[in-house]
Amino acid sequence: MSLNTAHADHGVLIHAGEGIILFSDNVTVEFYGNDTAEFKGVKNGRMYLTTHRMIYNSKANTDPMRSFSFPFIALQDVTVEQPMFSANYIKGKVRAQANGNFIGEVKFKLTFKSGGAIEFGQAMLKAAHLASRHLAPGATPPPYSPPTGPWYAAPPPAYAPPPQGYYGWVPPYSAFPNQPPPNSVFVSDNPPPYPGVSGVNYPPGAGFSGGPSPSTADAKAAEAAQSAYYDPNRPQTAYVPPPYNDQPPTYQESTSKKEN
Repeated sequence: MSLNTAHADHGVLIHAGEGIILFSDNVTVEFYGNDTAEFKGVKNGRMYLTTHRMIYNSKANTDPMRSFSFPFIALQDVTVEQPMFSANYIKGKVRAQANGNFIGEVKFKLTFKSGGAIEFGQAMLKAAHLASRHLAPGATPPPYSPPTGPWYAAPPPAYAPPPQGYYGWVPPYSAFPNQPPPNSVFVSDNPPPYPGVSGVNYPPGAGFSGGPSPSTADAKAAEAAQSAYYDPNRPQTAYVPPPYNDQPPTYQESTSKKEN
């Protein structure tokens, strides 16, 4: 949903209170259906699954797309594809939000060259489902607020997810055992502008330690919701949060706001 707002120097830039769940160092990203110049060409870099979104970071400092953010609330039509004669991949589309540096929507295809597309895709969909429990029905999507300086090296809890998982769900750490390289994760003082897995906004500099422990009733509700979330008979398809009622801003609306 946001273009070139999730990187800092040689690493990824996350919000205060946001944590990295999974990390893959060898991912190809292709974008379709949007004429924005930064979307052109095949991208190679790193993919992060966080408590609030997916983040792509380019390995090439010369690429006009240094980073791209896929917040759960902006994703639609996400599936994990398993073709007969080529590598598995994740596809879907992401809708723009105000201040996200592009207009409309864009389709994407993620290929994990070292494997793990199915596990990453299912984990992303699980996290998106947990985050969707904290959305108000029919709520208007918030405008995106790009992180602003200063930022600093994130504390270890931001990129060392809790081994016990989240609300009874344990991500596939065995499929993605690696953590981001040293000195490559940075955090700003800005809280995320959209709900995450825990539904809690943390104070500036708080890092992320797995979120508050849910009550017994909340844990049971989460377990019940998760049981209907993934159908083992249809492993290539899973639930994503329902789209907001409001449509993304048109080009005319966006330019009009900038002129005022």
